[in-house]
Amino acid sequence: MIEAQVGFMQQWLGAQADTLSVQACQWFGEQPLCQYLQADDLKRLINDGLLQQPMSDVMRTDIRDILHTIIYHPINDNVPLSELIDDAQVETLASYIGRHDEQRNALIHTLIGNETFADLLTQTLYHAINDFMENTLDKAGGVGKLMKLGRSSFEKATNKNLDEKLQTYLHRNIKDLTQRAETNAQTHLSNDEVARLLVMGWSRIKDLPISEIQTYLNDEADNNSIEHIEASIQQSYNRLRLSPYLRSLVAASIDTWYSNHQSDTIAAVAASLPIDTSLASPLSTALRPIIQDALDSPWFTAHIREMLQAFYAQPAIKASFVERSDEPR
Repeated sequence: MIEAQVGFMQQWLGAQADTLSVQACQWFGEQPLCQYLQADDLKRLINDGLLQQPMSDVMRTDIRDILHTIIYHPINDNVPLSELIDDAQVETLASYIGRHDEQRNALIHTLIGNETFADLLTQTLYHAINDFMENTLDKAGGVGKLMKLGRSSFEKATNKNLDEKLQTYLHRNIKDLTQRAETNAQTHLSNDEVARLLVMGWSRIKDLPISEIQTYLNDEADNNSIEHIEASIQQSYNRLRLSPYLRSLVAASIDTWYSNHQSDTIAAVAASLPIDTSLASPLSTALRPIIQDALDSPWFTAHIREMLQAFYAQPAIKASFVERSDEPR
């Protein structure tokens, strides 16, 4: 009798699998999120589960391979950059950047008005002048020797090195020039001008194929840009994933999200992802072979048999069978 019941249950469950799975999804979707999940559960899942363990080598390899496939896919040769970003997005971004006067002026100062730029320009001009003078004097014959003698006499008379004097002069004047250049740039690069320059720059590159990005990357075995980028991201991730800083941000983010959705049903939360209830039927169809194989599997059969044997082994059930067998027929 137990074997007959096991077979019946497997057959019945197999025939009703689609209906039961849809009904189960509907029931589950109607339950409130807070009934089964708390904010602390999510924090433990992310902090103690996901962030506690480093990303596996297999996953890192998959990420690098997928990035390589995407970046070097042949379709990138025929698709322009404007397919990724349209003109309206660039214009909005350019307008936004142009409105931030302080940030724009700070950028100009960083590029033009800082001491490092002045020092670099001073050294560049000094070496250029020095090379020119040396080459000119060497080719000038007697006149060149006379000029070198005059230089030596000048240094002895003034007790100053002519090279140092030249560098000091250049630095003082170049620093003044860079400050003027910075002031002019800040004055003439208005909000509209900055936005116009950004839009104009985009117009020059938007029709280039996406594969143009490949020119800025190396794809050599011993110098692979994708591997370097992925490794750098991993270093940052491993440094941050266990830090109190990231865990504090994770906790605050979860509290914010949970506060917004704790009263929602699970179906409403799924819809916001978005996972629509219409996916239940295709999902049920896709999972049908797995469910059928699970129902027919030896482990499921053994568990059903064990459950029925335990059921019939109960004293009350045994007694009811004895009473029925004693009844007159």
